[in-house]
Amino acid sequence: MSKVDKIQFLEVLENEVEQHLKIAIHTFQNLNEAVLLQTPNDGGWSIAQCFEHLNSYGLYYLPQIKNGLDNHAKHSLSDSFKSTWLGTYFTKMMLPSNTKKYKAFKGHIPPVNLHAHAVLAAFIEQQETLLSYLKQARNVDLDKIRIPISITKWVRLKLGDTFQFIIAHDSRHIQQAQRVLAEIGNYQKMS
Repeated sequence: MSKVDKIQFLEVLENEVEQHLKIAIHTFQNLNEAVLLQTPNDGGWSIAQCFEHLNSYGLYYLPQIKNGLDNHAKHSLSDSFKSTWLGTYFTKMMLPSNTKKYKAFKGHIPPVNLHAHAVLAAFIEQQETLLSYLKQARNVDLDKIRIPISITKWVRLKLGDTFQFIIAHDSRHIQQAQRVLAEIGNYQKMS
């Protein structure tokens, strides 16, 4: 992958996170708890489970990102970012355009019984935190800071790759939640 302008790269990611916030607040936040907890007919996750899955990743990655940002002083500043092949691979796996299904890793499988509104509130808070970290990242070298991935601490992605992966993963499951909402709405109309 070729080098990209760091500020433009971060602005694209910030816009995606802002879109995620908008969808969470305007589409899901004020839905009835029963709707948020209703599982689709195919036996997949409820809307609340989709967001709880994302929250589990946020609980891992946000502190890792904060740590990387807090300890950035030893890194020289760069105006560009270049993704690694592994970062690109993980991001492409998570893009909503990739229709292949993946099994959630242990520790990231959401329970059925959830307090749905608390789950949405936690997601919104995590997205606001992620947005603040993206803004802080303008002042660090995205190539030098390495973040251990959640499935094995031995593999570390560049901070820029970590941002891309998390945001693609968020998009994937927000779209899943939107499909569940559409299915529930269509099912209720037929009843």
